Amino acid sequence: MNPDDYLMLSGIQHFAFCRRQWALIHIEQVWKENVLTFGGRQMHRNADDPFFTESRGDVLLSRSVPLVSHTLRVYGIADVVEYHRSDTGVAIAGREGSWTVVPVEYKAGRRKPDDRDEVQLCAQAICLEEMYRTRIERGYLYYGKTRRRTEVILDDELRNRVAELVAGMYALYDAGITPPAELLPHCKNCSLVDLCMPAVSSRRRSVDRYLTVCIGKDET
Repeated sequence: MNPDDYLMLSGIQHFAFCRRQWALIHIEQVWKENVLTFGGRQMHRNADDPFFTESRGDVLLSRSVPLVSHTLRVYGIADVVEYHRSDTGVAIAGREGSWTVVPVEYKAGRRKPDDRDEVQLCAQAICLEEMYRTRIERGYLYYGKTRRRTEVILDDELRNRVAELVAGMYALYDAGITPPAELLPHCKNCSLVDLCMPAVSSRRRSVDRYLTVCIGKDET
């Protein structure tokens, strides 16, 4: 497959949050800013400097690192990748010694009740594993609201979850399907809620089901 046809890695977070939201953005090319997405964009702007490399003792930091996985067929950018000096690590161009690769993803808000941040971080790690031919056991999520970072263990369960989500993304993308709207509690946090109109769509489906039942009874 042509790498230009690969899906955006960042979309896995949208897909884990809501498949319809992912399809609106990545299939129908619809987007709308809200306070949550604006805050996230501002935080990423601070981290996105592709020429920035910082050395802190035995740790190197690189920002805005390009990523690709030919196994998952995704591409994207890692906010920050840390390289920790290690006897069992990999070689880094322009640096002596060996280094362990650790991805760090920045988020503007707080830790989510679901796994959307974890799967995005894990997908980044899988890309880095292919690029450096190594195994990455952990990564970190940094949350702007709490100014803390949380360690994420990249176990087989999380990796399988990433593979499942990416397969689902490709299934919808190849078919060109946008799932119907469904009103759920997390809709209030979605930047596309006014365009998606889940409340209206849900009521319409309820009316359609009611009419179908009524018509069926009349025919009998």
